[in-house]
Amino acid sequence: MSARIAVWGGVLLAALIALPGASQAAETLTVPAGFSLEVLAHVPYARELAVTPDGDLFVGTSGKHVMLVPNAEGDASTPVVFATMGDAPAAGVALDRDALFVGTQFGVWRIPYRAGDRVARHAPVEIAAVRTSGISRDHHTTSLALSGGRLFVSVGSSCNACDPEVDSTRATIQVLELPAGRLTPKAIHIRNAIALAVNPASGDLWAGVAGQDELAHDHPYEMFDDVTAHHGVADYGWPYCYENRRATRRAHSCSDSIVPRVVFPAYETPIGAVFYPLDSHGRYAFGAPYNGGAFVTLHGSWHQPPQPPRVVFIPMRDDQPLRPVNWDDARTQWDEFLENFQLGDGTRVGRPTGIAVGPQGSLFIADDDAGVIYRIRRRAL
Repeated sequence: MSARIAVWGGVLLAALIALPGASQAAETLTVPAGFSLEVLAHVPYARELAVTPDGDLFVGTSGKHVMLVPNAEGDASTPVVFATMGDAPAAGVALDRDALFVGTQFGVWRIPYRAGDRVARHAPVEIAAVRTSGISRDHHTTSLALSGGRLFVSVGSSCNACDPEVDSTRATIQVLELPAGRLTPKAIHIRNAIALAVNPASGDLWAGVAGQDELAHDHPYEMFDDVTAHHGVADYGWPYCYENRRATRRAHSCSDSIVPRVVFPAYETPIGAVFYPLDSHGRYAFGAPYNGGAFVTLHGSWHQPPQPPRVVFIPMRDDQPLRPVNWDDARTQWDEFLENFQLGDGTRVGRPTGIAVGPQGSLFIADDDAGVIYRIRRRAL
């Protein structure tokens, strides 16, 4: 069994740590009053997460391995290698009833899955190619999300700000009709939509997007938007448009570019997102006011001064944030939920990446810097 720590309402109760890289994070991180935080498992370079109906946890990574944490909703055991891909990073994971889909740098793969599988029963089969130019440059991860028989595939740009792109899959969100089909664009001119999340109540796909560098100080705001709320192919305007249809070049019109529903401060870098179910009745369900809202992991910036990594919560109802965008302040729509990844001197104890909700209501968060998986639960009364 993995060694764990527990934090109750921001107060450290115990610190028995046997996981490399976890100790300092465990002593620093805080959650809201009434919640507990545990270091559940050690998974180096953990990225996206996907939970099975019986509580196992798939973990995509920055390497070639897809890991599995057995019984993550219970007394979790040691992580195991579920599959080894022929391409890295194997960061994106999405689970269907009978298959695990994996997004790597140059492809999307299908692995047959049955409940209880601890190791892939068949070799991965490539079902789509991305970054078809073969150029390995910038933004190497491929994020995945499933909704209504469609697999959404996000591919980041090959550069900070360029046009045209090196191939038609770059700076897009593509959709693949299952069980077989071809990729067709759902969103274009979207620089790096790393964080994909489906609202289970509506089936809508939301995307958290990392904006371009080298604009005016404190800009551009990062965004989180309901991609499928827009008819046809949604055009987000990169690299010429950002925020509330602001133009990076005077001569360029941004009148038709998408305006996002949620914003974060510049360079926060949304990496993962998940909607908390409206009807979660599991043993560890968070309850109101979290039902129907979205959690987003912010990886933090590499710019100076560094924006801190954190996990935030956005209250929502029917795919609408309860607080509208304030274009003068990108900090008004969300509340910090898991914080203190960054110390007062600017050093960091971790950086959150993937995020998922378990069948009993636990919130799982990956950290690719500390190399761990956290589990957060409402404190038992």
